[in-house]
Amino acid sequence: MMAGPGADDAGGGLARHIPVLLSEVLSALAPRPGETIVDGTFGAGGYTRALLEAGASVIATDRDPDAIAAGRALEAEAAGRLRLVEGPFSRLDALAGEPVDGVVLDIGVSSMQLDEAERGFSFRHDGPLDMRMAQAGASAADIVNRAGVSDLTRIFGLLGEERHAGRIARMIEKRRAERPFLRTRDLADAIERLVGRKPGDRIHPATRVFQGLRIFVNNELGELARALLAAERALKPGGRLAVVTFHSLEDRIVKRFLAERSGRAGGGSRHLPEAKGPAATFERPAAAVPPSEAEMTANPRARSARLRAAVRTAAPARGGELSDFDVPLIGGVSGANQ
Repeated sequence: MMAGPGADDAGGGLARHIPVLLSEVLSALAPRPGETIVDGTFGAGGYTRALLEAGASVIATDRDPDAIAAGRALEAEAAGRLRLVEGPFSRLDALAGEPVDGVVLDIGVSSMQLDEAERGFSFRHDGPLDMRMAQAGASAADIVNRAGVSDLTRIFGLLGEERHAGRIARMIEKRRAERPFLRTRDLADAIERLVGRKPGDRIHPATRVFQGLRIFVNNELGELARALLAAERALKPGGRLAVVTFHSLEDRIVKRFLAERSGRAGGGSRHLPEAKGPAATFERPAAAVPPSEAEMTANPRARSARLRAAVRTAAPARGGELSDFDVPLIGGVSGANQ
């Protein structure tokens, strides 16, 4: 969960993070007493706390065991209105175990993870090249030191949108033959030496590579697509879905899912009778909502955020494949940890 500014100690074992687009998410979810909302990306608990304050009960999931452990005091404080469950949000329907009135998903790495050097998500401070949200499976170091050049090029170029992806992949192949990449600063420094950095550049040349690695290691795009299908299964008729994305690939998956599920995917000829497809499982979604200028000024991390929301119909949930929603495959898979 991407947190905003103004964090302070708020008790319950968690700093009071202000998540991105909080007021807009609450408006889309319209939580009320007696309702149950799934917060599929608990993180630092920002959305969950706001939902509890609105009177709703919350089932909060997170695949990071540290996030769940940090939230236990808040769970006790909520006196039965919060249930924390460790697990991936791609299984949120099974983890919730009941039909729900709303689902919120905040896609991306949490501020807690970024700020903890030992998790290896950031190179601001040196740490192990890890990046695993669930703290299990293949690490970023495993990918960097074992993946072929073509796969690394696609990870950096497609998932990280890095224009020097091929050069960086070939540099990594050459350097790892001498000694492996094990630390975040080692990889970041090697990329900076190769690509260079002009005075005044705001973005470090390793930023997009780290983004691509993180998305791949955690199979973030495949998990997102599966989470949307799980939300479709979990929501009651009239239930609300709110998804906050921070990356164009994430936003495209959500946009395509909601367009297809609301019967707006199109593709037929305007000269032929409209073919009747499956019943829409979501009402026509509203336009994507960006953060306000004030929020972007106060919290630069919010700049790329987009909120997409929709309301569940009474139609039965439908299945789907990752390929239906533009999830890119690298080496035949959508991520390292399937």
